[in-house]
Amino acid sequence: MKVNKKDYSTIWVEKNKVKIIDQTKLPFKFVIKELSSLKSFFNAIKKMEVRGAPLIGVTAAFGLALEVYRNPNKSNILKSYRTLCNSRPTAINLKWALDEIIKVILKMPPEQRGLESMKIANKIRNDDINSCKQIGKYGLEVIKKIYKKKKKCVNILTHCNAGWLATVDWGTALAPIFYAKKKKIPIHIWVDETRPRNQGALLTSWELKNENISHTVIVDNAGGHLMQNKQIDMCLVGSDRTTISGNVCNKIGTYLKAVVAYENKIPFFVALPTSTIDKKIKKISDIPIELRDGDELSKVNLKIKNKFISMNVYAKDTPTLNPAFDVTPKKFITKLITEKGICDPKQELIKKLLGN
Repeated sequence: MKVNKKDYSTIWVEKNKVKIIDQTKLPFKFVIKELSSLKSFFNAIKKMEVRGAPLIGVTAAFGLALEVYRNPNKSNILKSYRTLCNSRPTAINLKWALDEIIKVILKMPPEQRGLESMKIANKIRNDDINSCKQIGKYGLEVIKKIYKKKKKCVNILTHCNAGWLATVDWGTALAPIFYAKKKKIPIHIWVDETRPRNQGALLTSWELKNENISHTVIVDNAGGHLMQNKQIDMCLVGSDRTTISGNVCNKIGTYLKAVVAYENKIPFFVALPTSTIDKKIKKISDIPIELRDGDELSKVNLKIKNKFISMNVYAKDTPTLNPAFDVTPKKFITKLITEKGICDPKQELIKKLLGN
């Protein structure tokens, strides 16, 4: 996608160096950062310099690949694998991407492992771009169908950020929106602020502004009011982990939006690459939910002049609880939009989609 009329992706290799866009500085400052050590990759994921399940997976893949290149011994590979796996527990793409490398290179002679690891990491990156394009094309058909019936502007509610910043390029939930814009379908996006890190207000709105797409930022709790007053035609969100049985784990607050959409008979779509589908976990209670630092709730980061500062918004020592994700049961989900097609959130149909 474009930033200041120049094409960028969120992660790329330039002269054998891995570079990312530091998303903690957006939208106030556009910073490109080089990742060169296992610790730098771990911190980039943990501190959310990169975020979004697909991008986390790609970043981890490059982190492991560079470490294998440095030291291809099995003990170092497995240690690096465990370190990266522990950076963030909920997004399944992280472990999936690392497993894609591990299952191949451990069967190879050590001297071949580094080059092969980088080859696989690049393939995972390229596959993610292609998957998101396909998600965009399938999701476009959903928007077109609503527009054909309504014959005027389609109002879409998003939650968190599932745009190109959450992937390598194009995005998941925003990809259909970008395609709709290209097809000149009139759309307006209601952007959830997405407390506590405000990925909607900071990142989604920035992406939409760059693409000249009509949008309005709202506080998270305003979505129900808008749905009740028929100001939303569809909800479109991403996923950090979707069970094979069809339940969706996504940014905290997704569950609430899905329940309200269900109550108001508004379709609720989830856009995701099939790499986000967990083939093993079936029960909602088995999904690991990341608990993050309470400072994300009690402090707010501000840019004053050219400096970023952190300020308290609660009284000091106020107790907090900060789960980063919740799980939406499949009964509240209308359809899953993947790079392989659209299906109901039912186990037999998901398995068929995956070719199992």
